[in-house]
Amino acid sequence: MDTAQERERITARVSSSVAEKINEAAELVGTTVSNFLVQAALKEAQRVIDREKTIYVSKNDAVMLLDLLENPPAPNAAMTKAYESFMKEKYGSEGPGT
Repeated sequence: MDTAQERERITARVSSSVAEKINEAAELVGTTVSNFLVQAALKEAQRVIDREKTIYVSKNDAVMLLDLLENPPAPNAAMTKAYESFMKEKYGSEGPGT
């Protein structure tokens, strides 16, 4: 049994010159204006999402990050104190089982 997908409508007002250009492009690729707009908007939406969710680093930064992951520095006094405070608050002691 097929389940009908919920559909939403998106409307936009554009100038005549923009509408003509979109119509021409849709005709050239052999699709409807609606389908052309949906595909173009979807492609752009995915590009924006990918751009905003990706972190770009230089080669030098990547090497540094990988080195830090493979060889983390020893905890300093502030980190040790924060860990002990967290464990005390979470477990009521210096750690689980102590």
